Amino acid sequence: MRWIWIDKFLEFQPGKSARVVKNLSSAEDFFADHFPGYPVMPGSLILEGLAQTGGILVGEVNNFREKVVLAKIPRATFHRDALAGEQLIYDVEVLHMRPEGASVQGKVTSDGALVAEAEIFFAHLDQARSKQLFGDQNFVFTGELKRVLGLATMLRERAEGQPETPPT
Repeated sequence: MRWIWIDKFLEFQPGKSARVVKNLSSAEDFFADHFPGYPVMPGSLILEGLAQTGGILVGEVNNFREKVVLAKIPRATFHRDALAGEQLIYDVEVLHMRPEGASVQGKVTSDGALVAEAEIFFAHLDQARSKQLFGDQNFVFTGELKRVLGLATMLRERAEGQPETPPT
């Protein structure tokens, strides 16, 4: 099963930044066990939301032709718990973009309060090697994800008064 920790794109500037939202419903599976009586979103899932947002930014630069993988998280700071019923806003910006990979800076807020922040490095897998390991399928950027991103781009273009690019 694949988990997507993004509910909706609020802003998307290709190759630069993204703002997304994640609504924390008390019906989320992880709240049942983490922790009974005090439903807290695990820090690893907060980081996963930042990584997915950053990975989309990095992948979009090359029209999702590269396989993008999380390489490392050199720094992550958690300022407070994220609780059931809250709405998290993930803000991610690209720091460096290179042929071998990229780095992003991200922060998570809820109702204006800082929840977490992190720096994340991504690697582009060598096409020949990744084909050997994973086949032709792009295991990160599925058709559904590309469709959602296409809708976000179309909304951005509409807001800026640009001709719309239909989602793929």
